[in-house]
Amino acid sequence: MKTMLKNGLVVAISAISLSATAQKKVQSFTSESNINAPADKVWAVVGEDFGGIANSHPKIVSSNYIQGTLKSGEGAERLCNFNEKGTKYLKEKQVGFDAKNYTVKVQVFHTNGIPMEPEYTFAVYKVVPIDAGSCKFVMEMNYRTKPGFMGGIVKGKIKKTIADYALAIEYHVLTGENVNKDNFKALRKKRNS
Repeated sequence: MKTMLKNGLVVAISAISLSATAQKKVQSFTSESNINAPADKVWAVVGEDFGGIANSHPKIVSSNYIQGTLKSGEGAERLCNFNEKGTKYLKEKQVGFDAKNYTVKVQVFHTNGIPMEPEYTFAVYKVVPIDAGSCKFVMEMNYRTKPGFMGGIVKGKIKKTIADYALAIEYHVLTGENVNKDNFKALRKKRNS
């Protein structure tokens, strides 16, 4: 009887721990940055120039529309390269697009060289007008890393990348110049001084 009880307890504990490890741990956070540029101009970069994100993102070396996509909108797909060789990239799709409210949801659907699980990784981009010359850039990020334990470790780095992206958007909107890792170093240094 004691042995049956012990075995039953071992089976129950194993089932509970197996169930806990089978659950997918998804990380999420919201990042907000004020941008000294009109909301419609920021939206033109963030929502409407979906395939051209490399022009305003310091970590993305090249980007373009894929799968026959010609412009932004529901279903638009893009490829974002994080290195010159094209071996480290994300493929993303606009799965929600609300131009009137300056909001877009972007789902990752394929990665290479980036430890993210696509089915759990998406972001909602929002541009919120403050006044005629400024707005707030809000990004709600949800992701799962592979392996899962890295999710909490990289959260700070991802938040910093999004804050850098907001700064780069502002620079791109105000100057018309594309942002890259080289000119972004000077831009970040200027912000921090």
